[in-house]
Amino acid sequence: MKDKLNHIAVLTSGGDAPGMNAGIRAVVRSCAFHDIKCSGIYRGYQGLIENDFEVLNARSVRNIINRGGTFLKSARSKEFRTKEGRQKAYENLISQGVDALVVIGGDGTFNGAVVFNEEHDFPIVGMPGTIDNDINGTEHTICYDTALNTVVEAIDKIRDTANSHNRLFLVEVMGRDAGDIALNAGIGAGAEEILIPEEDLGTDRLLESLKRSKKSGKTSSIIVVSEGDKIGKNIFELAEFIETNLEDYEVRVTVLGHIQRGGTPSCYDRVLASRLGIGAVDALLAGERDIMIGTVHGKVTSVPFKEAVAGRNKIDLDLIRVADITST
Repeated sequence: MKDKLNHIAVLTSGGDAPGMNAGIRAVVRSCAFHDIKCSGIYRGYQGLIENDFEVLNARSVRNIINRGGTFLKSARSKEFRTKEGRQKAYENLISQGVDALVVIGGDGTFNGAVVFNEEHDFPIVGMPGTIDNDINGTEHTICYDTALNTVVEAIDKIRDTANSHNRLFLVEVMGRDAGDIALNAGIGAGAEEILIPEEDLGTDRLLESLKRSKKSGKTSSIIVVSEGDKIGKNIFELAEFIETNLEDYEVRVTVLGHIQRGGTPSCYDRVLASRLGIGAVDALLAGERDIMIGTVHGKVTSVPFKEAVAGRNKIDLDLIRVADITST
């Protein structure tokens, strides 16, 4: 890498999530602070291939810290998965005079960065932006806190109608491979059961739990189900299974879906994204590369991309115990 950075580009890739705009803003304003040219790349890696760059300055990112989504747009690029596509992307970075790249996204984004660097030896630093909180090497990802608050608010409203009609509601939340949203939102919303990919509850235990709830006097219940739960049934099949085996229950299903990705980012996510954005530019100025910026014990730190995508943070067993006790 050059001794002096003159030009940094930033992009968002993969699923959009609230807090990404705050992260972009921090990168752009950190560049302005250090008198470094900054460009935004629209539509992630696909925009990089199509040379969709725009020079940004401190005023370009005014009034976006409170906005959900990403003003740079995002996309999943099939072309970037090809060697030819990555070659085009590299040539565009060079033609634009870009010295280093900041990418905001999840494990797919970082895997793309790993392959790109292996082929072209280009300085890249990542910022974890995903609602699933499933990136290794950081305690929290940008957008996770906002998604949690969205889910808890939705479940609170569902509980009102569940209580009014003495119904059992199954609420599906995002988390194909990670149960962080389901577990934490389930505890926060007072769910009677929480089904996550990391723990196979089993249908027999679930039925026994619901029977105990009924005997204890509960007239309505909420079960939070992560979309990647390993119980062996999709949420509609699970609802049918419960009604077939427990005739006392009237079951309804709510799939929260993409509502979890929208909305105004929480204060926590805005601050986290700002810290990580400045940390990304600081790391590049210090000569670091091929790393992800995250937080551990509240401090901004970095881990190699390969470590960030090698696995995910383990589920907190203490939280599972809290869920078991508080659902009694």
